[in-house]
Amino acid sequence: MKIPEAEDQVAQTSAILSVRNLTKKFGEFYANKSISFDLHAGEVHALLGENGAGKSTLVKMLYGSLQPTSGVILKDGSPISITSPFHARKQGIGMVFQHFSLFEALSVAENIALSMPAGQSIREVSQNAGVLGERYGLPLNPNALIGDLSVGERQRVEIIRCLLQDPKIIILDEPTSVLTPQEAENLFKTLETFRNEGRSILFISHRLEEVKQHCDTATILRFGEIVTTCDPKKETAASIAKLMVGADVSAVSKASKDRNKNKDVLKLNNLNLESTSPFSVPLKHLNLSVKQGEVLGIAGVAGNGQTELFEVISGEKLAKENDKVEILGKPVGTKSITDRRLSGAAFVPEERVGHGAISSFRLSQNMLLARHASDRVAFQWGKSLGLIWSEMVEKATKRVVATMDVRKSGEDPIAASLSGGNLQKFIVGRELDRQPTLLVVNQPSWGVDAGAASGIRQAIIDLANSGSGVLVISQDLDEIFEISDRVAVMFDGTLSDAVNTKEISREEIGLLMAGVKPQHHKTDGEHAA
Repeated sequence: MKIPEAEDQVAQTSAILSVRNLTKKFGEFYANKSISFDLHAGEVHALLGENGAGKSTLVKMLYGSLQPTSGVILKDGSPISITSPFHARKQGIGMVFQHFSLFEALSVAENIALSMPAGQSIREVSQNAGVLGERYGLPLNPNALIGDLSVGERQRVEIIRCLLQDPKIIILDEPTSVLTPQEAENLFKTLETFRNEGRSILFISHRLEEVKQHCDTATILRFGEIVTTCDPKKETAASIAKLMVGADVSAVSKASKDRNKNKDVLKLNNLNLESTSPFSVPLKHLNLSVKQGEVLGIAGVAGNGQTELFEVISGEKLAKENDKVEILGKPVGTKSITDRRLSGAAFVPEERVGHGAISSFRLSQNMLLARHASDRVAFQWGKSLGLIWSEMVEKATKRVVATMDVRKSGEDPIAASLSGGNLQKFIVGRELDRQPTLLVVNQPSWGVDAGAASGIRQAIIDLANSGSGVLVISQDLDEIFEISDRVAVMFDGTLSDAVNTKEISREEIGLLMAGVKPQHHKTDGEHAA
């Protein structure tokens, strides 16, 4: 980064890190415009904003992954140039990304060693990682394979890898989005230790209640510019969300009470699925029914079979017997994804990039890939020639973009140009647009802002209100309780009985997530009494 010569751009500050008029342009588009804020020693500073507000661009400049178009970064009051992540680490800036960069077939120590300076043995890395883990309450086994670890344990590896660089400034991007409530609380205890040591934390999160509880300051971005900097403890979650969005965020309206829930749209009948890799979870004796007009939530700690459950329902993995999976009463256990879509099902996978969409393809091309086989009437003509009705594809793409308020920089941009949250809105909207009889969605609002999450959740409830059945797999208990009529819990490839969300507590769900069966919860008769 070229340091501006004008001394008036370098304001005097006691902050450990400051940015002044930091701007990043892509062509004529401003991703960040004249950003200025301070980060002080021992401060937990939240960086908030809608998807596409410019948070990721900003932290990438602070970590050296992107170079500013103009503006200046100061450390301890002096201008610095951060030309790469390596240089950022040399400057005492570390970052833990939302998407982990770990090799599953390697051990914890081997993964950590890859980011360390040359010359350190695996044994030294293991010892140092173990010491730091004990010090910060982040225990880990250096010899364990990454593929055998839960998501929470993998995050510990990322944090320890960051801490071994001894950063004074730590950037955390959505650190609790994949954690259970218990794991999140342990993380915040660790952050308190960081704060007491004088380290500074730049904290990106869409969970506003945890921002209110644990952050000292919040800087809020909208459309690439700072709206305000505030004390989040003096705000409500609703007032923060309004600052982010620029308007009140509508509360989710729960489903109507008169929905017909008699007909099964999805059934699993004593389903078993063998492990297909060293890191997959076998499914054992799963029985489940999703009825028309209901939202059934699946809770659980990541890595307990949720991915395999989604795959066997969607047809990415096949059951040994056809009758183990039924959609609208039709056995489909050995049928393809296309056959299941033609039966009226729609699927939204957890991974947006690569699984839900091809990042280098335009939105209309991703629309076509997902729907050309299941929407043959609308999308194809000249069936024997296999020709595509491009006008219908374009109309469907525009309809989804408008309905889901997908923010984009061009008429039909490539998927990679969208923020994660906006790509999620597009993928969910693409499936909702079909008005499926069954929707199976894995982590529907993962990594999206409060306004977008509210919109996605309301759209799911509205689909159920129209008579469809919805299976939601989510690690967010707030989401489960907000939209689900019934909830079941996955643990080690097994499913608990589905119960009414009004008749089970968070504590009971927490026990089920840990593999402990609660002693008792109310039956319908007891609840009525």
